[in-house]
Formats: sequence, C-alpha cells, structure tokens
Amino acid sequence: MKNIFLSIVLLMFVTSNAWSEEVMDKPSLTVVQAGTLTAIVDAINHETREVTLRSRDGETVSFVVSEEAHNLDQVNVGDYVVTSFNETINIEVHSSEDAKAEVSAAAAVARAEKGDKPGMAATEQLVMTAIVEDINIEANTFKLKGPQGDIDEYTARNPENLKKAQVGDLVTMTYTKSVALTVEKAEAPE
Repeated sequence: MKNIFLSIVLLMFVTSNAWSEEVMDKPSLTVVQAGTLTAIVDAINHETREVTLRSRDGETVSFVVSEEAHNLDQVNVGDYVVTSFNETINIEVHSSEDAKAEVSAAAAVARAEKGDKPGMAATEQLVMTAIVEDINIEANTFKLKGPQGDIDEYTARNPENLKKAQVGDLVTMTYTKSVALTVEKAEAPE
C-alpha cells in the first residue's frame, strides 16, 4: 500500500497545472475514472451456477457465481448485466500541527434481498497520510514520512508545487473504488 500511496503523491508534485492559485494555497489533485460495462447473458446453468457473458464486441467470459449471490434463478439467457464503476483518487496537502502518518480502510457491500431484482453494490475506501519531512527547492526534491515511519525522497518535476508546501504539512490521499451490478431483463419479443 505504501508504494501505491507514495507513487500517487509523486504524481501530485509532478503534475504541472493541477492547481489554481486563486482557489488553493496548498497543492491538491483529484482524478476520477468512471464507466459502465454492459454484457448479455449468453448461457446460464442454474444448477452449477455457471454463467457466460458476451460483450458488445463478441468476447465471452465464463465463471461460476458464488452462493452468496441471491436471485440467480431470476437471470435468463438474453438478460443484460450492467456494471457501473467509479474510482477516485483525491490528494490534498494541509497545514497541520502534530500530524501523524496513518492508514485506514473501510468497505461496505450491499446485495439484493431474496426475491428482489438481482444486483449488488460495493465500495472500498483507503485513506493514507504522510508528513512532508523535507523540501529542497534547488534540487526539486521532497521527502515524505509514511505510515510505517520510513522516509522516502522524490524528485518533483514542477517546482511551483514544492513552493506551496512546507515541512510538517500533512499529505492526505483518499482512494475510493465503487462498483454496482444490476441485471436487466431482456425485452420480450413482440
């Protein structure tokens, strides 16, 4: 986890025009990736719980659905499986007294009740903090102390962002990943 966090923080100090000076006095960065994937149920064996999905470009994938998935009996060939996902990385530098480098995580899952339309939603969030230990404007480097107490040095490609941070600042990275899955019935033939 440390390497992911520190790599993302490095991006924050590397990105050239990520911040508006009128809006923030400390660097920050938000990156969002979201999308929706739709596949058609190409085959299903309710006894073995094996499902084959076909994407719009014709590729297929087969898998066995776990017993935790309710309402598989309501899914039929021709139904659509719609998966929506969202990943967000938010990094902020804050002035802070007595800040500590820490890590915390949380997750939540919800699924359809028996008898309801098939579906589920899940979200995970990881929050990590690091402390700015050193900034060397002339060398374009900075050091961060991570949650394990280790101090790593990085080279910034944008010295202007280094000028906005100070030794002792708290760097907070929040990574959130969410996914929702629904099954939509195929339209009845006319």
